[in-house]
Amino acid sequence: MRAIATVCLSGDLRSKLEAVARAGYGGVEIFENDLLTFDGSPSDIRGLCESLGLAIVAFQPFRDFESMPEPQRQRNFERAERKFDLMEELGTDFLLVCSNVSPQSVDDLDRAAEDLHELAARAARRGLRIGFEALAWGRHISDYRVAWYVVKRADHPALGVVLDSFHILSRGHELETMAEIPAEKIAFVQIADAPLLDMDVLQWSRHFRCFPGQGRLPLAAFMQALARTGYEGPLSLEIFNDAFRAAPTEATAIDGLRSLVWIEELAEGASWSETEPPAAGYDGVHFIEFTLDEESAAPLGEFFSALGFRHIGRHRSKNVELWHQGDIHLVLNFETDSFAHTFRLLHGTSVCAVGFRVNELDAATTRAEHYKGQLFHGPVGEGEMEIPALRGIEGSLVYLVDDARAREMQWKTDFQLFEDGQDDDAGLINIDHISYVLPPTQLLSWLLFYRTVFGFDAGTEHEIADPHGMVVSQTVTSPDNSIRIPLTVSSARETLPGRFFSEHQGGVQQIAFACRDIFDTIDAMCARGLPVLRIPANYYDDLAARFDLDDDVLEAMRQRNILFDRNDDGDFFHAYTETFMGRFFFEIVERRGGYSQFGAANAPIRLAAQAAQR
Repeated sequence: MRAIATVCLSGDLRSKLEAVARAGYGGVEIFENDLLTFDGSPSDIRGLCESLGLAIVAFQPFRDFESMPEPQRQRNFERAERKFDLMEELGTDFLLVCSNVSPQSVDDLDRAAEDLHELAARAARRGLRIGFEALAWGRHISDYRVAWYVVKRADHPALGVVLDSFHILSRGHELETMAEIPAEKIAFVQIADAPLLDMDVLQWSRHFRCFPGQGRLPLAAFMQALARTGYEGPLSLEIFNDAFRAAPTEATAIDGLRSLVWIEELAEGASWSETEPPAAGYDGVHFIEFTLDEESAAPLGEFFSALGFRHIGRHRSKNVELWHQGDIHLVLNFETDSFAHTFRLLHGTSVCAVGFRVNELDAATTRAEHYKGQLFHGPVGEGEMEIPALRGIEGSLVYLVDDARAREMQWKTDFQLFEDGQDDDAGLINIDHISYVLPPTQLLSWLLFYRTVFGFDAGTEHEIADPHGMVVSQTVTSPDNSIRIPLTVSSARETLPGRFFSEHQGGVQQIAFACRDIFDTIDAMCARGLPVLRIPANYYDDLAARFDLDDDVLEAMRQRNILFDRNDDGDFFHAYTETFMGRFFFEIVERRGGYSQFGAANAPIRLAAQAAQR
């Protein structure tokens, strides 16, 4: 069963439970604070869950119980009996007990076992069960292996150990012992991921837990060890995260379910592990679609012409243009009764859709539905190709284009192509990457979306200094690296991404085109009157000190405002256009050797140069 703790979600208890049910979970952990703030009785919660088809798989937490001196020990048993009364009314048979953090607790494992045996005996008389969990910051028990030792010493059939991935993996504990625990003695399993942070484990847990697939903990190893135990009980998410508490309840619940489906599939051979639909093979970005009105048509057309693009076709039944260069297709949509128009009303002139070439279309759509991707079906004219799409960032679309048909059929089918033998391009060859600006709280959500729905890989998170605040960026890439998507957020409103989100509600802000020779491309752009973002001369003095570059090459870069980076795999040259109408801008890149990064060291230089143009 897939379950989630109510503490993971924003909102009141009713809205949380409704979102959990709609997302498709089978069970829910009721967090005590949600019960205390609920305007109704425990039996009302029970009735609500029953009406929603949700099992209450746990009530938690029961704190500071074991190894307390008298009279606190006796009061704890009295407190437990009251919780048992509540559980019976609530309709759950399982209480999660956390290891003691009180400075009054006694460092005595035999005493802890005695207390837990007595608690389990009292619970069993009422048909209830107890699970004992080692908190990573427990006073005397902070290791799941010690918790398991105590549970074995207590030796009661109504008592088992609770395994929480964060508490185990954050402390770096080995997993061999876990794999040896009998399945019937594992009372419950909680799952959480987290970024790798060097900080106090309590603060790490309280603020930075995240769903599986959003962090860096070795969850695959955890799940494989769990599978070896034969455990068949619920897998439940327990996430404490400041961003989740501020995020929409429905979206977070869906993200959580996606993450559970994904994490289950890491445990090969487990009884609850499903067969994962394979990720489709990808072969790059097929097109980028812009939505615009007649007022911005001429300026954008001039911009694209200066970049070396040619207007090569018009849609057979819609007010849509096709522009082309190399393996790059740009679609300009002027329609007024369309998805593109609706998107334009919200975002202005912008990128409303992208198309990914996929080698196996059926596999791509099956996987998307498996991970709760929202399919979009727009109107299709007579004789036009029907292309499935998914709802993406800020309501934009991601089209899935069958690669077998894409190169030969789509443009000829849907567009009246012009007879034009001219090929005066600027040397652009393909789309290198597309960068999106997200709402500040949604980086983890969209990171998970690309990892699960498309099977993409996630890169390292980078913090970048803008003159007006910090910017965070993390890239998702297709397994073959043909599609690269940096995801960018900033909580500072005056940074470049911050202003873009405030003014245009996010979406695509940057598009990078790969070229054959960046020096020739920049010369061609400048000859057509397209200005390049100006880079300060001091930058090139620093380049001379950091890299062994030929003086002539360095001077050529200085004259053309080309930036540079190098690693063990190769070299990276890149330059930027000025921003179009304060909205989006373009990057020209040339990769030499096996360089696959994005020149992150140059990002502060670029942001400062763009800030200087405000």
